[in-house]
Amino acid sequence: MCSTKPRILTTSTFTEDLADSRLTTEPPGALQSEGTTGGQSMECIIRMASGWFYLSCLVLGSLGSMCILFTVYWMQYWRGGFAWNGSIYMFNWHPVLMVAGMVVFYGGASLVYRLPQSWVGPKLPWKLLHAALHLMAFVLTVVGLVAVFTFHNHGRIANLYSLHSWLGITTVFLFACQWFLGFAVFLLPWASVWLRSLLKPIHVFFGAAILSLSIASVISGINEKLFFSLKNSTRPYSSLPSEAVFANSTGMLVVAFGLLVLYILLASTWKRPEPGILTDRQPLLHDGE
Repeated sequence: MCSTKPRILTTSTFTEDLADSRLTTEPPGALQSEGTTGGQSMECIIRMASGWFYLSCLVLGSLGSMCILFTVYWMQYWRGGFAWNGSIYMFNWHPVLMVAGMVVFYGGASLVYRLPQSWVGPKLPWKLLHAALHLMAFVLTVVGLVAVFTFHNHGRIANLYSLHSWLGITTVFLFACQWFLGFAVFLLPWASVWLRSLLKPIHVFFGAAILSLSIASVISGINEKLFFSLKNSTRPYSSLPSEAVFANSTGMLVVAFGLLVLYILLASTWKRPEPGILTDRQPLLHDGE
């Protein structure tokens, strides 16, 4: 019977949990063959579970919230608010949803496997969380695209003519391919081990590449919006009115958020260890899951 007393995750307790988990999943004698690799893994675990990781997550959550809130405030205070009627106020949903979906939710979903808790026990629940958060990001992105295309069609404005639109639609297309490929290969049980091993580096690369393209799309979109909105204003963009300062600051927050996500993704001491090929093959509907 489990104790009701809450158990705080520390370096020692986390290491014990991981060891217990591996004892139940590794074949006999596997742990003895690891040699110095086991010691290096324990050192990695200790560093992973340190306060620096959680501090980075706290900073990341704060930056992500600020990115969304700043974009909402910009659209509400300077651009008149929101509506869903084909007007310019419908367009205002576009930057908010794209920042929330393609940057904040996408970035957060990419870091699921960096959580120390994901290293203990079966990998399947974390795969499902990873896929669900990305799906949520994709849904927000699609709604954001509906908002901008509806506004353009209602106002008889051409679609997909600017570099921002080309970059953005390419990013969304890659995101869709990435999600469906990941679902088909890493969740459904049909894929073989060698196919997963072959596609995993590609999946990881495009995950980081799509986030980078998303940041570039957001920055170009902010710049384009300011040029269009302030070109007939009494204070043009070049004079840096308060709206321009605020929007530029929002763009810098997006860049800072993206760089921190990429740093956490690429930091070798914060990557999930791979104890064996069997623990990596936990597809959806797998027996015993």
